[in-house]
Amino acid sequence: MEFERVAPVIPVLDLDAALDRYRRLGFTAYAYEGQARYGFADRGGVALHLTEWPDHDPKRTASAVYLYVSDADALYAEWLGADLPGRLVPPVDTEYGLREFAYVDPDGTLHRVGSSLPI
Repeated sequence: MEFERVAPVIPVLDLDAALDRYRRLGFTAYAYEGQARYGFADRGGVALHLTEWPDHDPKRTASAVYLYVSDADALYAEWLGADLPGRLVPPVDTEYGLREFAYVDPDGTLHRVGSSLPI
């Protein structure tokens, strides 16, 4: 038996706004077709699940995801050009060998993004 993949479930206040935001981040984002206010955001091998939670408080119930990418600088430039709401923190080289940047969205989700530095 092997684990096949992981899909973090991210709380959001407004599913429609979150789906739009993930589309602007370059994800294929769509709502679950049932009654639940639930959605999906996919890009490459990454799958994120979004759940609308009326009691979500970004200061108390925020979440975080770490996304490994092939080129953090290129993705940072792409996301910077998307003029997104929230806070985008520029890339830095880390002591643990990654080039990283961060994006905190209006729902309080921290998206840390990194790619390996050349050895």
